[in-house]
Amino acid sequence: MAVDKVTVDKIRVDKITWDRVGRVTEPGRYMYTFGWLTITAGDLDIWKQYPQAAFTLMAQHSEPDASIGDEFHLGAFDVAPDAPPPFTTH
Repeated sequence: MAVDKVTVDKIRVDKITWDRVGRVTEPGRYMYTFGWLTITAGDLDIWKQYPQAAFTLMAQHSEPDASIGDEFHLGAFDVAPDAPPPFTTH
């Protein structure tokens, strides 16, 4: 399972969609190729309302000595990740 990577001014942000997590229907902790992902009922509510929404993948530490990259949760989301920006810059 791949995770989309968006680069914004040299900052890489990992995004993940409902399709990428197999359209899970229950909150829980799921194993993926990049580590464990915790999905909450609130995350699922957003995906049910906006199926194309892309969440920022956030690393979390379950223990103080845990290594980065093992545990993840969903952060901010974009309800239309493929839509063009609503404004132009000059």
